[in-house]
Amino acid sequence: MDFLPVLWFILIAVLWVGYLTLEGFDFGVGMLFPLVSKGEKERRVALNTIGPHWDGNEVWLLTAGGAMFAAFPEWYATMFSGMYLALLLVLLLLIVRICALEWRGKINSDVWRKRWDIIHTGSAWLVSILWGVAFANLVQGMEIEVLHITDPATQTFEVVSPAAVESATVAEAASYTHHLTGGFFSLLTPFTILGGLVTLSLFLTHGAVFMALKTSGDIHERTKKLAARLSIASLLITAVWAIWAQLAYATGAWSWLPLGISAICLVLTVLFTQRADEKRAFVANFIAIAAAVAFIFTAMAPNVMKSSIDPAYSLTISEASATGPTQIIMSVAALILVPIIIGYSIWSYKVFSKRLHVDDIPDTPAGLPIQMDNAR
Repeated sequence: MDFLPVLWFILIAVLWVGYLTLEGFDFGVGMLFPLVSKGEKERRVALNTIGPHWDGNEVWLLTAGGAMFAAFPEWYATMFSGMYLALLLVLLLLIVRICALEWRGKINSDVWRKRWDIIHTGSAWLVSILWGVAFANLVQGMEIEVLHITDPATQTFEVVSPAAVESATVAEAASYTHHLTGGFFSLLTPFTILGGLVTLSLFLTHGAVFMALKTSGDIHERTKKLAARLSIASLLITAVWAIWAQLAYATGAWSWLPLGISAICLVLTVLFTQRADEKRAFVANFIAIAAAVAFIFTAMAPNVMKSSIDPAYSLTISEASATGPTQIIMSVAALILVPIIIGYSIWSYKVFSKRLHVDDIPDTPAGLPIQMDNAR
């Protein structure tokens, strides 16, 4: 493999690390804030912990998707066409979550706010599970086959045999395309569902620790105790899934390294949450999620999409990559812009590092009053 495709494979992994580690606690807060807050002012406190950050955190998702499209067009095409329904559901959930965050305070009505809170919480729960299912499929492999167009006019395909794929010339391989032929429900297996529970539990712990770190008063005490319990659950669930993934699906021994780092950090998260050390607990859980993402990418390398039907059908890094000039231009842009984005993100979190208390929330909720038509 050439250097640039491997570099961009690593950079895309870094972008997903940025998204899941940062947006992870946003999802966690969204899932937990109705459970740990009592009254409107405490709910506002919980939501204000992510208020300055959630939209910036979603930029990492857009960047990761854009980088996949430009650097690995075959990977993007195979994944987004084969997993179309699943990714469309994720997109819809993210959209309604944005609506809930933006529109919650527009009308001064308890009913209005509660309805949007339900939508916010429900979408956060579902999307947290779906991300885990999606990434677990990348580790496990999907029902991917290599197809050849026999009649361009009618778009008729035939399946290429694994032996023909392995012995194909460059010209022949150029006419082959990878397709997910298993359908939507082929993505749901015991392994991938457990993967959904992994991201769910990690994000719940991440959100609880973040709220404990960012709040003071009663809500701080409740989230601190909740984080101590959730950290144990996330450690156990992640351990079972990660060992299963490594022993059954990993393509090489190098994935043991990020797996070990994630395991150590999850144990430290449990220890720090038991001691109510929110700052160290957050850092440990942050690194644990980052290492878990690194494990996913190392477990499937040198493939970008593994086939569960036959290894010959797997889509490799070199097969999926764009042309050299494309990746050179992208590398120059990334070298300039990525450090700026990381620096700005660190600065924004430093600016909004103050702990929040219910006394910081105005007594009168924001939003337009509902006008009652008494004449009718």
